[in-house]
Order: sequence, then structure tokens, then C-alpha cells
Amino acid sequence: MLGVSTQVAIGNRILAALPREDFARLAPYLTAVRLERNKVVYITGDQIRYVYFPISGLMSLLSTTEMGSTVEVAMVSNEGMVGLQVVLKNSMIPFEVAVQTETEAYRIKAEDLQEEFDKGEALQELILHYLNLLIAQISQSSLCHRFHTVEKALGGWLLMVQDRLNTDSLNLTQESISHALGVPRTGVTMAAGVLQRAGLIRYSRGKIMILDHERLKDNSCECFRIIHDELSHFLTE
Repeated sequence: MLGVSTQVAIGNRILAALPREDFARLAPYLTAVRLERNKVVYITGDQIRYVYFPISGLMSLLSTTEMGSTVEVAMVSNEGMVGLQVVLKNSMIPFEVAVQTETEAYRIKAEDLQEEFDKGEALQELILHYLNLLIAQISQSSLCHRFHTVEKALGGWLLMVQDRLNTDSLNLTQESISHALGVPRTGVTMAAGVLQRAGLIRYSRGKIMILDHERLKDNSCECFRIIHDELSHFLTE
């Protein structure tokens, strides 16, 4: 297991896991920013000028077809980062990045992060750990969108959001859920209605309350369990 920094108030798990001296070297290049809900940070093909390390909140990585259909391939909260592609020598982002809930983050210029990553020290190891987690998310997402019903996918997705935000009360618009699951808003309404009638959630405009976590887990696809396990083991091995 990598040594954990004594900088307990950092908030982001990658940065918090840096040894004290490594974080101190990186800290002058970090700027705290607040990202409003529904803000589009990047669109597909943008040049990555900044990398973001969320402290709180939730961001979505979205793929969009030529016809305008959108689906979430991964979500990022305080366990990860947005703009990881720069350390893979790719300055263009391959998906849209949107803010699901108000997010506080540290922002760093891409070239400054690249310089620290290229030293081959703790930050490089931590980012490669995160890359593995991100690949697992994207792989599971593709399976989910192809094989699971909307009701089960919605249940699993809500549990994943709850996992990141650590609250049963989720402020999520119908449109953002529709984009995340890659289904029309009418499909979201129908699926949420099924879960609500089963007593698993309470659903009103712009707000979802998870009423029974265990039963919702039992009635969701296996994606939540798989990603939850990956997240639990992140940075612990």
C-alpha cells in the first residue's frame, strides 16, 4: 500500500495519498475551483489545458454519437481525476465532461502535471492505479448499456452516485439521468416509477431519495457491486 500523506484536508484521494514532500512540490500549481451543476468542462476533441482533481461533487464522462445520443461511460468524484489522457501523451479529450452536481476541485495546468508525472515517482504510480479503475468503469458501463434493463441499470447507477456523494438524497435532473443511461427521458420516468412503486426510492422533479439501500441493491444489476468493489480496493493494494 502506498504511504498516505498527513495532509488530511486535501479531499481528493489521489492527492491525499501522495507522500508529504511530493504533495508539497505539487501544491503551488494547484488552484481550488468551484464548478457549477450542468457546466460542460470539456467537449469531445477539446485540447486538455487543465486537469481536475475533484474534492467533492460528481462529474460525468459522456460519449455522444453523430446523431446526438449521449451515454455516460464513467463518473468521477473525489477518488479520481479528469484529464488523465495528458499523461498518456494525448492532449485531446475523447469525451464530453459535464458536472452532475456542484463540484469543488483542484485544477492544475496540463503541462505542470505532465512534468511531475514524468519524474516516475509516487504521482505516476497513483495515476496508473486510477487508470485501472477508470478502465474497469468504462468496461462495465459498456456491458450495462448493452445487456441490462433500464430499471436495473437505473438502480445500479443511483447506488453508484450515492456511493460517491455519501448521501441518500440525490439532486439529479431527468435530463442528466437520461444522458447518463443513454435512454429517453420517458424511459427514465417509467423506470423510476417502477422503483418508486416498489418502495425503493422516492422520485420528484429534480430530486431522488433512496429509501431502501439493501433492497435497491438486490433489485439492481451487478454493475454497482463490481464498481463498488473496485473503488473499495483502490489505493489499498
